[in-house]
Amino acid sequence: MTAGTRQLQVAVTGARLDVTINRPQARNALSLETLHELQTVFTRFADAPDICAAVLTGAGDRAFAAGGDLKELNDRRSTAEAGALFDAGRAALDAVRSFPVPVVAALNGVALGGGAELALACDFRIAAAHARIGFVQAQLGLTTGFGGGADLNAALGPRRAMGLLLAAEPLAPAEAQRLGLLDAVAGEGESLAELVDRVVAPILGRPPALVRDLKAMALAARDPSWRAAFSTEERARFIRAWTSQEHWAAAERMLARRS
Repeated sequence: MTAGTRQLQVAVTGARLDVTINRPQARNALSLETLHELQTVFTRFADAPDICAAVLTGAGDRAFAAGGDLKELNDRRSTAEAGALFDAGRAALDAVRSFPVPVVAALNGVALGGGAELALACDFRIAAAHARIGFVQAQLGLTTGFGGGADLNAALGPRRAMGLLLAAEPLAPAEAQRLGLLDAVAGEGESLAELVDRVVAPILGRPPALVRDLKAMALAARDPSWRAAFSTEERARFIRAWTSQEHWAAAERMLARRS
């Protein structure tokens, strides 16, 4: 089955769900519509009992997702609008995080800012040799904005997570894999599609009920009280940063460079 929305391509092949962010002209930037459609698709297919694995990627070979859509969000400067943006991003990524089977992020290009948060919301991350992942929010005077700060701290620990956010530089695949942010990188002569097939094959070979049992155990291992408290703090810090003059000055400089 192949379907789609305005922003996504969606396909089901056997026990595999493929979701592709289809905005290559905008480097697959995460607009509010894109976030809403991600939430809708992952919520809809959560009840499909025969699916064993989901693969999330971006169209083209330049970007998995190059952060939030600055052009669309340029006029959303109030505290209320910043809170609504955080909530929309958090809801979309929570649908990915809580999906009842493993979700593999296949980085076909750069995953930056909110795009890096989206990748980290997945259970596994694999990458083409030219891909990069970067928590570059500080370049725009921002904190994490889609609830990804908790994922980053859980993956790296507070000290390394803070250092990565302060450095705000994209990481080459080898360094990202060394830190544990990537699980596999395409080898010489190996395409990303071949790597995806290789990583997903063992999952597809298990009974769907068992795959769901193992994902449920992984979700249960997370500490919901810690994540809830972190999210409350993260939301407040994002709103402060989003509405700051420093952020909007940096955003306008970046938009000017792109123009």
